[in-house]
Amino acid sequence: MSGWVERVRTWRPATPPLPDHLEPILRDGDPEWFARELAVAAAPPWWVWLLLLRRFSWLVDLFGRVEVTGTVPEELRRGPLLLAANHVGDFDPFVVAVALHRLGIVPRIMATGGIITAPLAGPLLERAGGIRVDRGTQLARHAVRVTEVALVHGGHVVAYPEGRVGLDPDGWPERGRTGMARLALGVRVPVIPVSQWGAQEVLQYGNDWGKLRTVARSLVRRPVLRVHVGPPVFMEDLQVGRVGDANRARMRIAAAITRGLVPLREASGPLRPDPTRPTTGAAAFPGGVVPEDIP
Repeated sequence: MSGWVERVRTWRPATPPLPDHLEPILRDGDPEWFARELAVAAAPPWWVWLLLLRRFSWLVDLFGRVEVTGTVPEELRRGPLLLAANHVGDFDPFVVAVALHRLGIVPRIMATGGIITAPLAGPLLERAGGIRVDRGTQLARHAVRVTEVALVHGGHVVAYPEGRVGLDPDGWPERGRTGMARLALGVRVPVIPVSQWGAQEVLQYGNDWGKLRTVARSLVRRPVLRVHVGPPVFMEDLQVGRVGDANRARMRIAAAITRGLVPLREASGPLRPDPTRPTTGAAAFPGGVVPEDIP
């Protein structure tokens, strides 16, 4: 039995070969997963991932009713995209993936290292184009390189500018970090704001038995899982490396996400409190009020 368990624990799907032009990126001391993720980022979407999105996205609808508004123009779908989403809970990557697929997007989702290293689910997510982010470590720079490769090869990358589940007491998006803004300015790809609300009701924030309780409750209540995709964030006047432009870019991204979130929250009613969720964050635009004159 122990041998069977070990095989399951260490299993991973076959990785496409690393293209020759990406070999020079590798350095001595790089983590063993870096070459795999580069190869996946340069490859077309995995057929298994496409099958899951096409045939099994209904599983997400078991936990709530996914409603999608907005669109992504066809000419943008043909090229690379950075999709910036607010992060409301552990279930929202599934909701966002399903919603974007309905709009013709094949998402590659940035995820924490803890998820990517989990048995079975982690290797599947990695092979599907998931990009490992080890926040607060020297390995975080590898996620930037993988994301750049994915974008250069026409990928649709979903990132969370906040870098974590948002912790504003009222649930509004935080201003986020400048990493995604610098990446967008450096690669010069469209940034599409993705606002979403409702997924926080499926899984509570705290990692205890309450997660099972909230999952069971969502199967009965089936909350509405709302996703809105807005127009590209205007950043043509900004330049990578110019003082202040990365901060301007991140505030414009936060403003676009917040504007899209306002009608979703108005349609959903009052925020349901989650006692396991810390309230140590600060919203970029408290109360969802975004000034018209964002620089």
